[in-house]
Amino acid sequence: MSIPRLPSIRELIKLYGLSARSQLSQNFILDKNITDKIVRCASLSESTPLVVEVGPGPGLLTRSILDAGIKNLVAQLAEASEDRLKVIQGNMLELSHQTILDKAQLDTSSIGTISPLHIMGNLPFNIATPLLLQWLHLLAGRQGIFGVSSQGARMTLMFQKEVGDRLIAKESTNHRGRLAIMAQSLCDVQEVYHVPASVFVPKPKVDASVIQLMPKMNMFDGQQDAYLILENILRYYFTKRRKTVGHITRRLMKEMPESKSVLAELEDILDFKARPEDLTTNQFCQVAKHLYEHSIVELPL
Repeated sequence: MSIPRLPSIRELIKLYGLSARSQLSQNFILDKNITDKIVRCASLSESTPLVVEVGPGPGLLTRSILDAGIKNLVAQLAEASEDRLKVIQGNMLELSHQTILDKAQLDTSSIGTISPLHIMGNLPFNIATPLLLQWLHLLAGRQGIFGVSSQGARMTLMFQKEVGDRLIAKESTNHRGRLAIMAQSLCDVQEVYHVPASVFVPKPKVDASVIQLMPKMNMFDGQQDAYLILENILRYYFTKRRKTVGHITRRLMKEMPESKSVLAELEDILDFKARPEDLTTNQFCQVAKHLYEHSIVELPL
């Protein structure tokens, strides 16, 4: 008895009347060669304990993930058989990670250090940055999906090209800012695939980047409060990015006179003649740890 042919994604879109919603910044990829390449970039294997796919749309990336041999895939907003693919419907910004782990029926005691969990997705452009920031805070605190494995969870995500450029930006470059340092303080970050606008339906005005974030040893392992301080420091310094680091720090001393002596010690860490984009990720992390050790959490807006 032959098995019926699986409908193509284009056929499913027509059958169910699916369409990408511009107000939600949705754009579909209908070329499986592209989604297969994205999955290859993620280096998934049958030993990957769990893949969480966010925003699968009509499900082409989902098929590519399953074709890679993944045995435990939780997809938000998708349809398929429940033996290898579990489906959750909801807003990923509000969804509890425990709900995902419960749905996956994951035996966390059997997860070793060789195969980390993986989060993948063609993220809607309008929520991509806040969603990533939420995940980075969870990674810093070893919470949710990021607390299951000793390696955290890898992320292979598609962003608008401009956001991708900001994530991978090095010191002293135009795109260097808060997002780059927050990501690079916790992960090795690289662009693994450039996706032209022409492959999306409907065609967006900009290209996209597939960015891979691989957790690394960092100063904030389990210290979510210290990571929050880093975010506050970056917000303060980069809203004044045209000024020198020394000028910004002296202004901070005036606004926080009770912490002046602690802040004065930052000159031993930072180059006061540089501008914020010239500082390394490690330097900002050292500042965050310094303030954390002196219980300085809140900074002026």
